[in-house]
Amino acid sequence: MLSPQWIKERVLSALPGAEVEVVDTTGTNDHFQARVVSEQFAGLPMVRAHQLVYAPLKDVLATGELHALALKTYTPDQWAKVKP
Repeated sequence: MLSPQWIKERVLSALPGAEVEVVDTTGTNDHFQARVVSEQFAGLPMVRAHQLVYAPLKDVLATGELHALALKTYTPDQWAKVKP
């Protein structure tokens, strides 16, 4: 069974040093929302930044164990301008 912490650890394995927050949006452990802040997104289009986050989760996306992951990706500079 997936958990926000498990997804966070997977994302951090691919994006060391990132700030990752994951929330289970339905309570069913298969629909999540994540905010990822990483320097590695600098200069990348949003689609490429999302691909970097999805990459370490390919296996659970392929099996359907992870049904949905809504992403918000930012560089640290972008996040500093929009964070609440």
